Amino acid sequence: MIHEVDEGLRRLLAGSGLEASGIEVVFDAPTRDWAARRSAPTVCVFLYDVREDHTRRGSGGGEVYDAEGLVVARRTPPRWFELTYLVTAWAGRPQDEHRLLSEVLSCLVAHDAVPPGLLGGTLAELGLLVPLEVGGTGADAPAASDVWSALGGELRPSIGLRVRAPLAGVARSTAAPVTEGLVVRSGPGLRPGYAPGARPESTDGAGDGTGGRDDAGGSGIGPSDEQHRLRYTELAEPAPGEGFGAPRERRPVPARRRRGGRQP
Repeated sequence: MIHEVDEGLRRLLAGSGLEASGIEVVFDAPTRDWAARRSAPTVCVFLYDVREDHTRRGSGGGEVYDAEGLVVARRTPPRWFELTYLVTAWAGRPQDEHRLLSEVLSCLVAHDAVPPGLLGGTLAELGLLVPLEVGGTGADAPAASDVWSALGGELRPSIGLRVRAPLAGVARSTAAPVTEGLVVRSGPGLRPGYAPGARPESTDGAGDGTGGRDDAGGSGIGPSDEQHRLRYTELAEPAPGEGFGAPRERRPVPARRRRGGRQP
């Protein structure tokens, strides 16, 4: 999700005319060594803080459908995170840096959220807004002066940018939809003590003529690969697309018996 937010911001700034002017948009840490290697006008969007927005944590879940409209998975609700960026401009002179930073500020304040057309990946699939807050940082985010001290550089003019983005929940696949009735498949070893190739003896004594049939009427002799599909009584043959849920004829409701008298 974080790299998808980065790409959305890059497209947003590049579309404002920075890319056409030959200004590069990077996401590097503006350290002292990095500043010494820089040679062209650059806008640096440095991510330095990631925190979850617990106020937007939800419960339940959503369903994922395939091209035919069938449910193929169930997904937990997304988790929302606050991404805090430090936006700086780098040029040869302070005047050029201020002018460049002003262009970036005009581009960012013109949007309350990252335009949906600039989002990709899971952010585009979720279809949720990704709000922007320009000129401020989170209450628990480090101050800009602390960030510059940690980077080992000198304090420079910067724009605080906070982005709230959803992290897609975990999707768990569901079982395939039921389209046919239950099938019972018979196989060897239906009776205890059965051995392939052996003829079981009758429990009622030899020569009783039962042929090894049990009390339930089944022989239980020999393997079988027969398949039997369970069918419901008074159920019509299902039409295509109905599976085994075809309509069946309902019995008429019996007449109610009157109290103290005979049934009409």
